[in-house]
Amino acid sequence: MSSSTNSFDLIYQVVREIPAGRVTSYGAIAAFLGMKGGARMVGWAMNASHTIADIPAHRVVNRNGVLTGKNFFGGDRMQELLVSEGIRVQDDQILAFKSHFWDPSIELL
Repeated sequence: MSSSTNSFDLIYQVVREIPAGRVTSYGAIAAFLGMKGGARMVGWAMNASHTIADIPAHRVVNRNGVLTGKNFFGGDRMQELLVSEGIRVQDDQILAFKSHFWDPSIELL
């Protein structure tokens, strides 16, 4: 197994822990996993995860709460999934982002 596959598996383990109605960022996952500067790797993993049913990639957004990965879901699917979990989104931005933010460095201790 390649190192990127191992990294993706670690990323997916964290993403599976994000509860419904909460979101985290690419950078927060990378920081938790000790991947300095690894936010892009997390993004690549999320982009590659859309055929894996148990990866809630829609719960991973950028550090400002913007739905930067929405194009990989097609249309407004990412927003629809977040709204179905009680998260309000306007203009591709999560409203009250801080109140929905789930930090793996705190939650997974």
